[in-house]
Amino acid sequence: MEVRVDPLVCEANGVCVGLVPEVFDLDDDDELHIAQPSPPAELADRVRHAVRSCPKAALTLDED
Repeated sequence: MEVRVDPLVCEANGVCVGLVPEVFDLDDDDELHIAQPSPPAELADRVRHAVRSCPKAALTLDED
């Protein structure tokens, strides 16, 4: 599993950060960073939920 953010689409709403702060992080300039691009299996369901919950659909998930 690998999660990515499209910085051109992301508006830094922080929904994903609120759902999985172990994986997503907003910096002081309101730019989203993926702290764990390949999150551990125990976070997989929460990451999937965060990706689906992004109000701008700026997150993608590769499950290969």
